[in-house]
Amino acid sequence: MSHAMPDRLLPGSPYPLGASWDGLGVNFAVFSANAQKIELCLFDPTGRKEIRRFTLPECTDEIWHGYLPNAHPGTAYGFRAHGPYQPQHGHRFNPHKLLLDPYARKLVGQFRWSDALFGYRVHSNRADLSIDRRDSAPAMPKCVVIDEAFDWSHDKRPNVPWGETVVYEAHVRGVSMLRPDLRQHERGTFAALASPEFIEHLLKLGVTAVELLPVHAFLNDRFLVERGLRNYWGYNTAAFFAPEPSYLSSHRLDEMRIAVRQLHAAGIEVILDVVYNHTCEGNEMGPTVSWRGLDNASYYRLIPGDERHHINDTGCGNTVNLPHPRVLQMVMDSLRYWSTKFNIDGFRFDLGVTLGREQHGFDPGSGFFDALRQDPILSQRKLISEPWDIGPGGYQLGNHPPGFAEWNDRFRDTVRRFWRGDAGLRPDLAARLTGSADLFNRRFRKPWASVNFVTSHDGFTLADTTAYEHKHNEANREDNNDGHNENCSRNWGVEGPTDDPVLLETRKRVARSLIATLLMALGTPMVLAGDESLRTQNGNNNAYCQDNELSWLDWERAESPDGRQMTTFVARVIALRKQHPLLRETRFLFGDREVLPGLFDVGWFDEHGDPLTIEAWQDPEGRAFTLRRAGPGLNNETEVLLMMLNAADETRRFTPPAPHLEWHVLLDTAEPESAPHRLAVPEVEVAAHSLVMLAAQPIGEADWQAGWKAGAHHGPRLLTALPPDPGAHPPSSDTSPTT
Repeated sequence: MSHAMPDRLLPGSPYPLGASWDGLGVNFAVFSANAQKIELCLFDPTGRKEIRRFTLPECTDEIWHGYLPNAHPGTAYGFRAHGPYQPQHGHRFNPHKLLLDPYARKLVGQFRWSDALFGYRVHSNRADLSIDRRDSAPAMPKCVVIDEAFDWSHDKRPNVPWGETVVYEAHVRGVSMLRPDLRQHERGTFAALASPEFIEHLLKLGVTAVELLPVHAFLNDRFLVERGLRNYWGYNTAAFFAPEPSYLSSHRLDEMRIAVRQLHAAGIEVILDVVYNHTCEGNEMGPTVSWRGLDNASYYRLIPGDERHHINDTGCGNTVNLPHPRVLQMVMDSLRYWSTKFNIDGFRFDLGVTLGREQHGFDPGSGFFDALRQDPILSQRKLISEPWDIGPGGYQLGNHPPGFAEWNDRFRDTVRRFWRGDAGLRPDLAARLTGSADLFNRRFRKPWASVNFVTSHDGFTLADTTAYEHKHNEANREDNNDGHNENCSRNWGVEGPTDDPVLLETRKRVARSLIATLLMALGTPMVLAGDESLRTQNGNNNAYCQDNELSWLDWERAESPDGRQMTTFVARVIALRKQHPLLRETRFLFGDREVLPGLFDVGWFDEHGDPLTIEAWQDPEGRAFTLRRAGPGLNNETEVLLMMLNAADETRRFTPPAPHLEWHVLLDTAEPESAPHRLAVPEVEVAAHSLVMLAAQPIGEADWQAGWKAGAHHGPRLLTALPPDPGAHPPSSDTSPTT
């Protein structure tokens, strides 16, 4: 039965914000503290034709609201806001511009770049002080009312403990665009994430969580479109509650929910990379598509005394005003929405320092952090911060509050520099291998707070880290000026591709040593999608705009001999991590816990098996050492692990430290296909640029004492000097605002 559309809206309710269908109609509510009138515009289902316009009849506590009887899911809409156009005072109201609902759950249509998207006349001599009176609706996507009902079929979140988590950083589009087994329309979508083949790949690797680059609806920057490029990474949010439409093969939100449900069924968590620090509207010269037109002075941080201009702590033109209670509410509502309506398991906060800024600067007790920590839903999700931005005091690694993990770029840089052969890295590497206690051992935080990585979406891939010493970003059409210059990489003799078999073998060996170091260190390891098959970006370290084969996972390469070997190797190291609790220790290591008489939880030795002295730690030419770990194994019996690392350019002979035990070689990055075997001789040949892992397990006190009698030493003693404090860390080389 059809119902005539009413002449006006009913008052409705100021809560909840957004468009809410109750079965009889739709309530619309939107925040603006400075608007004088807000209009609701209705469109046909395609979003192309405006069919009706209503004034929201009520404003309660700065929330404008109205109720439309008989409206239903599928209704397309947008807002227009009336108020002062006074950029010098921070106000940029322009009713000629159609605005997205900040709480929109779904978008239909696309942004079509034209000057009409701007609130001012683009070519005016008065710049943004002028006003543009063209209707922007034809160039705008529209919001869509949805029905939230979905059968989760007893979906259960895996709740993988932090200490057992292995993260796989992936791009929805990138992981499947070159998958030949998928139908064309499914490639690059959430449907591909739910495919049995992709899930089987994750299970084969042994990862426990997929961290997806931004899935919120985003805008392709005009300058990229004009260059024939796209905002591939998606760090340019247009709607905090709506999935990116191009990631939906069926245009149904349930597609994303099905992907989450299927991953959960396989025991794999889903973490979203979220961008709440800035929006797609850029600086004062950017377009007006939502927040700017609704209440620029409330939604954004403006320069005090010069409110025409935005504070730009993000490097992306604007900074979301989290200290404002309604803006903070929007972000918290968005996080809860994804947590409860999509069963998301965690969030990685892009430029997390920006979110923790108050008027005086970064504050670990900021309103944002406090709101998250007290929230009964969000506090139980995995919370990961990128601990920097480009504002004053923007490098805050280790300074986030309890409950947060942080991307540890110091781990990345130290491990890369060690394996490329830099001098004087042993003390710093020792700290990174044992959980970075110098950064995170405060306020009862645990080693899992350090998210360890050697590569991420931003920067070189693993293969490129061993093949390039300089960035090659010419494809970005910015004259190779974008991206960071220091990559802590080494090409081993030739920049880029080569046919030299010796050089190629060195590169593969170093890549294996990098990934093994990552997965054997204390902390939460993160692997970049494609590194398991040695994916290359041809030296591009800032592929944010490369939505093409340069960025997509090459599944054909993954099936090559090198790709298969590396995938098998990565899976093997992850399996070792799971098999040995010592590699997942939940406490920081200081060498002060005695496991057996004279055997401490951690010890450090040179190649000869002698304890590293303070002088040895301080020797800048030291590029090899042994790390010994001891503690309870799987059956609570004592196990001992040795990691022998040789970053030198020649093979070194290592002697396991006393006492004499029966050792088994578990892993050798120079011999990736070598099966575990008993060490038959008292020495271990560790090839150049490689790592060997040994185990003696299980052992009891009698075995331990017998080992001393069998060896050259006469009894247990304190075996090692602790590494010196690695000291202060300079700002990361990777603080790109696009990450």
